[in-house]
Amino acid sequence: MEAVGLDPAAVVVHEVETDEDADAERFVGSPTIRIEGRDIQAPAETATGLTCRVYRLRDGRISAIPDPADIRDALRQGIERSSR
Repeated sequence: MEAVGLDPAAVVVHEVETDEDADAERFVGSPTIRIEGRDIQAPAETATGLTCRVYRLRDGRISAIPDPADIRDALRQGIERSSR
C-alpha cells in the first residue's frame, strides 16, 4: 500500500467463520483480497466456502498469495475509480 501512496493502517480484515458467512460474502477461499469490493484476481470458479485459495502468478506459477504486481495494479485502479 505504501508503494502506491496509501496508508497500510486502512486495511480492513474481515474474518469469515462459517460456510453461511462464506456464501453471504461470496468468499471463495483464503486469502481473498478485494479493493473496493472487487476481487484482485477474479476466480475461475465461484464456489464459496471455507477453503484455501490459490493464485496464478504472472509468470504462470501457482501461489498461495497473489502476485505483488497484481495487488499494486488493483490498488492503483481503486485509487483511479475513487478519484472520478
